[in-house]
Amino acid sequence: MEDLVIRDADVVDGSGGASYRADVVVDGGRIVGIVKEASAAGCQRPRAMRELDAEGLVLSPGFIDMHAHSDLALLRDPDHSAKAAQGVTLEVLGQDGLSYAPVDDRTLQEVRRAITGWNGYGDDIDFDWRSVGEYLDRLDRGIAVNAAYLVPQGTVRALAVGWEDRPATPQELDRMRRLVAEGLEQGAVGLSSGLTYTPGMYAPDAELTELCRVVASYGGYYCPHHRSYGAGALEAYAEMVALTREAGCPLHLAHATMNFGVNEGRAPQLLALLDTALEAGADITLDTYPYTPGCTTLAALLPSWASEGGPEEVLARLTDPATAARIRHDLEVTGSDGCHGVPVEWQTIEISGVTDPALGDLVGRTVREAAALRGEAPWDTARRLLVGDRLGTTILQHVGHEDNVRTIMRHRTHTGGSDGILRGDKPHPRAYGTFPRYLGHYVRELGILSLEECVAHLTSRPAARLRLPDRGLVREGYRADLVLFDPETVAPGATFAEPRTLPTGIPHVLVDGRFVIEDGKRTDVLAGRSVRRTDVR
Repeated sequence: MEDLVIRDADVVDGSGGASYRADVVVDGGRIVGIVKEASAAGCQRPRAMRELDAEGLVLSPGFIDMHAHSDLALLRDPDHSAKAAQGVTLEVLGQDGLSYAPVDDRTLQEVRRAITGWNGYGDDIDFDWRSVGEYLDRLDRGIAVNAAYLVPQGTVRALAVGWEDRPATPQELDRMRRLVAEGLEQGAVGLSSGLTYTPGMYAPDAELTELCRVVASYGGYYCPHHRSYGAGALEAYAEMVALTREAGCPLHLAHATMNFGVNEGRAPQLLALLDTALEAGADITLDTYPYTPGCTTLAALLPSWASEGGPEEVLARLTDPATAARIRHDLEVTGSDGCHGVPVEWQTIEISGVTDPALGDLVGRTVREAAALRGEAPWDTARRLLVGDRLGTTILQHVGHEDNVRTIMRHRTHTGGSDGILRGDKPHPRAYGTFPRYLGHYVRELGILSLEECVAHLTSRPAARLRLPDRGLVREGYRADLVLFDPETVAPGATFAEPRTLPTGIPHVLVDGRFVIEDGKRTDVLAGRSVRRTDVR
């Protein structure tokens, strides 16, 4: 007898087609039967060792978070309800060009310091890996949800070149090509970049094109956080489209937003650019989160020249009065490349997390508000934070536009990504609320997308980008990564005031046919594993 039958579910199968009522049978981690209108008179209903009544619930494929920062959280926190409770059954890690493999001992320590604000320093983690394959093996010991990995270009550059702003030598470029190829051979699904973060931002287009050629040869895709989401946003998008067309590499645009005052109402221009490229044969997808504020580290706003050489060099520059004055001018007058070419508006920069508890009273305040409390200029407060918190401060950046968010999420290549940073005292609520917010706010309340469309955006489209042959749809033979939710009540619990509140209306989540969320509560099941580029289990 099979493991489980889910009875009388309203199946939204991920294809974008109309829903239907069915019994769905699960066995051995796969969907083995779908009996439509099983409750009809005379129909032989399937039997199983366990039966779940899904009356009033939608059954869909598990959601795929195309932009996650859970690289250490999956190892640190076996519960991982932040994502499991949202119905996420697969996360894509290694984002924005900075993560923890491939590394050597030196690079690992540098990367840990550079992205402390994203993932913590990792004092509670045994970093017993160095290669991409070893990191994926570590995930395979058991995690809450599945995870795929992108080779991080900034980490690769740090390993082969260092943190200096200079061209790579031919030998260094060859080494970067080999590192990317090895990561893909070991199971990575593509390559990421953070082109407003050091050291990835120091790579010229020619270098990125060569790495993308390698990615294309392995059937992967390129996922850039490109060079500007502000003053040069459209030009930066066009740069990535041209670069990947030259390399023959599929392109997935990370958190594809149009932010800051200069881009209000300009989302149609972005989509026109992408449509022109798609019609010419380009392979392009994108992801967004359904909120207007962004989230990053305070140090990310600094100009690239101030970040050269790595974290210790940055701190040295900030403590030198003359150099700090030059940094301030770039931030407040010129508009630094780290702040997307737009002069910083301190009233839009909210402090969301610190690593030093002594600075905790500033969390939840904008830099301008914190400065007023201290009776000093906002730059002085920002500089004090950067130095005192050793670059670990995270921020919310209130620079987005709702009309752009709604316009972009309607696009035919759109997928969902939380970009969720799970660290900090007051993280962005997108880390805990992205997927129920799509279903509750933008589907049920606003009607921006139909339910069937939205589920396709969150399931089959990302699975197709990841080239996963047996995920993203409710189909016989597919993996039983499934979500059951109430379309009338599903909603995020997370708010900006209470960002770690779990969602409502998602009573059951299965990974590999096993309940990780049951009756709205986290079980002790660790059914997640790495999902590798060649993995067709």
